[in-house]
Amino acid sequence: MPGPLYKRGKKLRKAREGLDKAKLYDLSEAFDVLRKASYVKFDETLELVMHLNLDVTRSEQVLRGMVDLPAGSGKKALSVAVICVKEEAAKDALNAGADFVGGADLIKKITDGLVFDVCIATVDAMPLVSQVARILGPKGLMPNPKLGTVTNDVTAAVKSFKFGRVEFRTKRDPIVRAGLGKMSFSNEDLKKNVLAFVAAVTQAKPQTTKGTYVKDIFVSSTMGPALRLDRTDFAHIAPSA
Repeated sequence: MPGPLYKRGKKLRKAREGLDKAKLYDLSEAFDVLRKASYVKFDETLELVMHLNLDVTRSEQVLRGMVDLPAGSGKKALSVAVICVKEEAAKDALNAGADFVGGADLIKKITDGLVFDVCIATVDAMPLVSQVARILGPKGLMPNPKLGTVTNDVTAAVKSFKFGRVEFRTKRDPIVRAGLGKMSFSNEDLKKNVLAFVAAVTQAKPQTTKGTYVKDIFVSSTMGPALRLDRTDFAHIAPSA
């Protein structure tokens, strides 16, 4: 009897039937096609992949950054820890919705194994953060100014990470990918998120990159086919000078 993997593969093949692999889709059409092709009962995530002209073996062409999604991510809110030394900053962080806030006391909890998804620190708290760098670093949680996690505006940072900030980064391949909302979002909200993400990646183009920077852009749903996007929707986006 065919098992779950066979059935899932059969459904995916059916979802891909009739799709023109060479076609370039505009955003709204792509969203509609993905919804029509869906065969699952849960609210899938819209996933975007950008193929870039980068040599990731060169350190100056390794890409990493953050972008706030205008319509939010639709995901469960992340747990956020804020390391700060001033009482005012602590109050701001708590009012913004931070899950863990403190100075030396929070450092002790981190040492003891406290678990969270994002770590934010104020500038004056970085000497404290250095005490747990060996713990935070390997987990990808070390506060970094380039990622917006070292800041004195803890209110904005906490709200962004709790409700709609995503990270992009290249690893072994010149590719960035991210989940940009739920398929239950309106086309307009999904489009806002996609445009914001593509703009952030485009404007982060390393100066040493030559030729066409963005080679291809694809969208898919969690379990659905990948659709190649037409560049018309992105024509107004240019790399930073």
